[in-house]
Amino acid sequence: MIAANNITLRIGKKALFEDVNIKFTEGNCYGLIGANGAGKSTFLKILSGQLEATKGDISITPGQRLSFLVQDHFKYDAYTVLDTVIMGNPRLYEVGKEKDAIYAKEDFTDEDGIRASELECEFAEMNGWEAESDAAMLLNGLGVETEFHSAPMKDLNGSLKVKVLLAQALFGNPDILLLDEPTNHLDLPAIEWLEEFLIDFNNTVIVVSHDRYFLNKVCTHTADIDYGKIQLYAGNYDFWFESSQLLVKQMKEANKKKEEKIKELQEFISRFSANASKSRQATSRKRALEKIQLEEMRPSSRKYPYIDFRPNREIGNEVLMVENLSKTIDGVKVLDNLTFTLGHDDKVAFVGSNELAKTTFFRILMGELEPDEGNYKWGVTTSRAYFPKDSAAEFDNDLTIADWLTQYSENKDATYVRGFLGRMLFAGEDGVKKVRVLSGGEKVRCLLSKMMISGANILLLDEPTNHLDMEAITALNNGLIKFPGVLLFASHDHQFVQTTANRIMEILPNGVLVDKITTYDEYLASDEMAKKRHVYTMTEEDN
Repeated sequence: MIAANNITLRIGKKALFEDVNIKFTEGNCYGLIGANGAGKSTFLKILSGQLEATKGDISITPGQRLSFLVQDHFKYDAYTVLDTVIMGNPRLYEVGKEKDAIYAKEDFTDEDGIRASELECEFAEMNGWEAESDAAMLLNGLGVETEFHSAPMKDLNGSLKVKVLLAQALFGNPDILLLDEPTNHLDLPAIEWLEEFLIDFNNTVIVVSHDRYFLNKVCTHTADIDYGKIQLYAGNYDFWFESSQLLVKQMKEANKKKEEKIKELQEFISRFSANASKSRQATSRKRALEKIQLEEMRPSSRKYPYIDFRPNREIGNEVLMVENLSKTIDGVKVLDNLTFTLGHDDKVAFVGSNELAKTTFFRILMGELEPDEGNYKWGVTTSRAYFPKDSAAEFDNDLTIADWLTQYSENKDATYVRGFLGRMLFAGEDGVKKVRVLSGGEKVRCLLSKMMISGANILLLDEPTNHLDMEAITALNNGLIKFPGVLLFASHDHQFVQTTANRIMEILPNGVLVDKITTYDEYLASDEMAKKRHVYTMTEEDN
C-alpha cells in the first residue's frame, strides 16, 4: 500500500497540488489521468521520492519495495543490458556485486567467509540465482532479443533502451510499480505483452498513459487530477468518463431543481412578506430559502480542441494508384513491390513495427522522396495535407504562430486565421508566440491547424497522436471519424486505429505489403495474419 497524506506542492505562488489525500492498495491498477500540466508525472515523482512535496508525506507499507520507470535513457550506458534490468532491484544487485567482489579476492579471510555466507543467504532469499533468467524472460517478452542481453546499453537504439528500462521497472516482482507513459515507443507485440503482464500482476500499479485502449484494458481504478485535487473512481478510463459526465449532469439537474425552488420561495416572500396574515408563512419560507445551497459547478481544467477537417471539393472515384513501388534505404529494402488502389471511401491505417517503411512511403507519396522502382498516381480531384513524423524543419524559423499559419492560408484575413488557432486552444496572445519555442504538443496543434485550413480532401498523418494529451487525442479521433475524405495514417494508438480505419495495411519487416479491408481488431485476430508473422519470423531465424 502507498498513500499520499495531505500532499501540497507549490511552484512559486502556484499550488500544483493542495492537501491531496489518496490511498493506493494492493491488487489494483490505477490509471492516473488529467490534462497536460495537471501534474501527473510530478505526482509520480512525489510518490517515488524523486521530488519532495512542500507539505505532507508519502507512507508505504513497511518492507514493501517500490519500483518506477526511469525516464533518463542514458543513465545506464556504462552497464550491460542484463545488469541494467537486475538493478531494478537495487539491493539484489548490490548483494550480487559485493559477493562477487569477495570471491575475487586473492587473500580470502575468515571474515570474508562469514560475510560471503551472510550475502549468500540474503541472495538466495531474493531469488538471486534466478535473477538473470528472470531478467532475460522480461526482455524477451518485450522483444529484446537474446543477442542484445550482454551488450552495453550505449550500443542500443532508443526503442530498445525504452524496453530495457521497462523490464528494469518490472523486474523482481515489486510491491508498488509506478509507470509513466510505459507504452511510448513500444511496438504492438510489446504493448500486448505489457498489457497481459499488468493484468496478471497482483501488487499495486499506478500508471500514466495517453493510450485509452491500454488504460481500459489494464486499469481497475482511475485517479483523476483536476484543479490540484485527485478524485478516485472504481473502474477503467471509459467508466471514469461516463461517471464524470453523469456526475456533472446530476449536479446540473439538482441545481436546476433548487433554482426553481428558490424562485418559487422568493416569489412567495415578495408577495406576502407585508401581509400580516401570511407573515408567519413568509418567515418560514425565508428560513427554507437560507438553507438551500447550490452545488459548486467548477468547470474542469480540461480543454478539448475543436478539430473539423472540411474539404474544399468533393473527391472523385480515382484517388490513388500505386504500382510495383520499391525503395531501399541504407542497403535495406523497406518497400518491396507495393501495389494497390485507393477508393474514395477508404480510411487506411498503416500498422506494424516497420516504422521507417511507413514514413518512407508517406514521404514518397508527398513527393519528398523518389521510389527506386514503380510509380504512383494521384487522382485529378485530389488535394493533400500532410502531418510528418518529424516536423522540426517546419518550425525552424522566427515566425509567430499567426504568421506561420497565415502563410498556408489562401484567405490572409487575420480574424479568419486566428479562428483556426482558437479552435486549437491558442488564445489571442498566443498568436504572437514564436513557433521556434513551442512545446511538442503545441507544434502538433499548429500542424493540425494547418491541415484544417488547407481544405484538403486527402489527409496523410504519420503518428499524429505523439505529444498530444488525452483531450486532444479524443478530439482528433472524432474529427477523423467525421472527415468525409480519404485518410492514410500511421498510429500506435489502438483505439484511434480501431475507431477510424476501415482498411488495414501492414508493411512487414521485409518490405512486403499486407492489405486487408477490415477493422483493426479483426485484422489482429485473423489466423492468416498470425501465420504471416510466424512464417516471416521463422524465415528470419533461418537466415
